[in-house]
Formats: sequence, C-alpha cells, structure tokens
Amino acid sequence: MFLDALKKQNPRFIECATELLKSNQVLPDTYLIDVDQFVENARVIKKTADEYGVTLYAMTKQFGRNPILAKLLVDELGYDGIVCVDFKEARHFSALGINVSHVGHLVQPPSGIVHELVSITKPEVITVYSIEKAKEISSAAVNANVVQKIMVKFYQHGDIIYPSQESGFLLSELDEVIQSLSALPNIAVEGVTHFPSFLYDEDKDVTVATHNFRTTMTAKEQAERLGCRISQVNVPSSTSCETIPLIASRGGTHGEPGHALTGTIPSNQNGMQPEKIAMLYLSEISHQHSGNSYCYGGGYYRRGRICGALAMDGSDPHGRFMPFMAGDDGSIDYHIQLAGTCPVGTPVIMAFRSQVFVTRSDVALVSGVSTGTPKIIGLYDSQGREL
Repeated sequence: MFLDALKKQNPRFIECATELLKSNQVLPDTYLIDVDQFVENARVIKKTADEYGVTLYAMTKQFGRNPILAKLLVDELGYDGIVCVDFKEARHFSALGINVSHVGHLVQPPSGIVHELVSITKPEVITVYSIEKAKEISSAAVNANVVQKIMVKFYQHGDIIYPSQESGFLLSELDEVIQSLSALPNIAVEGVTHFPSFLYDEDKDVTVATHNFRTTMTAKEQAERLGCRISQVNVPSSTSCETIPLIASRGGTHGEPGHALTGTIPSNQNGMQPEKIAMLYLSEISHQHSGNSYCYGGGYYRRGRICGALAMDGSDPHGRFMPFMAGDDGSIDYHIQLAGTCPVGTPVIMAFRSQVFVTRSDVALVSGVSTGTPKIIGLYDSQGREL
C-alpha cells in the first residue's frame, strides 16, 4: 500500500533495511522503524495540534507498544500521554513508568484489573460503555479515595461500528445514562467519544469526518444541557496533520495519532502528506513453489492492504516489484506468497498498514537512515518487550 510513498519519501530506508538483513543484524519478519523520521513526524503533528489547540494522546499498538518511542513522545515531544487499546497495554506502560492517559475505549478493563488501574496506573480518563463497568470503576475510586474521570461512548443507528467492536450507549438513552453515571460516587463525566470519527475517502483522496463525529457532538450538547461539564471531545482514528484542523473546526478537543507517526495513513499512499514513511516490513525469500516465491511471514495483517513487495535481488537498485498473492482467510501466515520467482535468501521490503501488536514480529529501532549509516538502537518483540 505504501511502497510508492516509501520510495518517494524515504528511499534510503530501503537500502538500509537491505543492508541490515544481509549483515545478519536483523532477521526476516521484522518491522523496522526509522526513529529519526518517526520523531520528525511526531514533531510536525504536535506542532499542528498546538496551532489548533488540540490535545494528543499517542497510540502505540500499530508499532508494537514500543517503550522507547512512547517515552520519546511523552517525555521529549510533549504528547500528553499514551492511549492504551487494552488493559495489557495499560499494565505494560504503567510498569515502565510511562504516563497512561486513556484506557477503555476499544477494550474495557476487566473486573480483576479495575482497582489496579484506578489506584496505580491512574489514567486521566477511562472510557465506559456499560453502567456495570462504571460501577466497578466507582467502587475502585472510592477505595482509592480518588475521583476518576470517565468518558462515555454513545452511538446511534447509521454510525460506523466495526465487527467485534460493537459497544456504546444509544444516544436516545443519553439522559438516563448520564443521570445514572452522575449518581455514582467518585467518578466524574469528563467527556464523550466514538470511533471511527474519520475515514479515508478513496474517491476524493481525502480523509473526512464520519457520521460518528456528529453523534459525538450531539452527545456533548445533550450532556451539557443536563449540567455536565464536558471538557473532552475525543475523536480518534486517522489523527494527523490533515485531520487536526477538522477536529478543531468541528468542536473536537483530543486526537490520538498512531499510524500518522509512522506516515502510514491512507491519504499518504502517494507520498503527499507531511508525515513521511518511517516504518517498513522486512522479510526474505524462503523458497519457491509452482512458479511463485514465498517469504517468511509473521507480520501479515489482513486489513493491511498489501499490494506486493520489493525484491532486492540486484536486478533493480530500487527493488523489483513482486505482486502479493492473498491466501485463504483461514490460513496462518507462515509465509507471504509473491507472484514470480526470486532467489532464496533475497531480502524483500513491504510497506502496509500494520497492527504490530497482533503479530509475532520483531521490531527494530534504527537511527542514521537519512545519512546512510543505519544503526540498530533497540530490538523488541511485538508487545514492546526488549529482546
């Protein structure tokens, strides 16, 4: 999906990745992150957010919950904290002393971790979409003698909700939901949220606000009429330099950049966005079968929109394109199949929409890419644990 953008925006990254594999510094099935470009992307996103008065929580799951990058974002680049997609990520960063700002949006904290979350992790906000979970948070906050801020997720018919992410309170039930939540001790309704609030329009080649954003703004207005002081309108998905002005103009207050930090947002597939490609997937040809080549897998993500790979076999200094051949949805990605033949051991480069935390890949942090002097400064597994 992002090979053209990679070649246009960060061609030396391709050369560096090839060199690192050939010199046995990394193995196949490794995501490489150009740390210098990652930092530059983060800076330009933060600068844009500051100009428009939008607060940023960083999303790290796409690049493997990496603690070094998380610390850079929070401690050096001024991001307000990390948004954790689930309780395991929250526990991971909390144990490392990295500020966790938002938990609970896509995955609610399970009952057995709520007390730990409230009393030890101490996130700024926890998103809730059931009264039962709110009661657990309230009880934990009472025991910890703190007031825990919460955000509430509302939806209405016509909104976009992805399979297995069905959740939230019906907007038509907002009055009774807010009244029930407001009656619970030691919690405060801080804000409203929804997902996805932005999606890429392929026909127009632009990222646009979804109906979900309108639902969130309606929820804010109705909650404020009931006396709630809504200070956070969190509208995640595709937060980037492109969408931050839209967040501000439509009344949003918070965004959660993830893919934009590595330049892998859909609107950048032609390399036209200020965020530049800072991550690629590196593998190696394992074998051939029936006229096609197979490289080592482990990092395949079905929604990643892989189009193909660049085979660094020496026939083209920029890589020879080999089309991706999708396998059966029920198969395990032991290998990634590419059309055509290529010698065993050939490095192959891919760039697609990643979700590293659901893979078994390694993550290598690399500095010096822009100067052609690559150096690995850290090697981690897909869950952010150092190898």
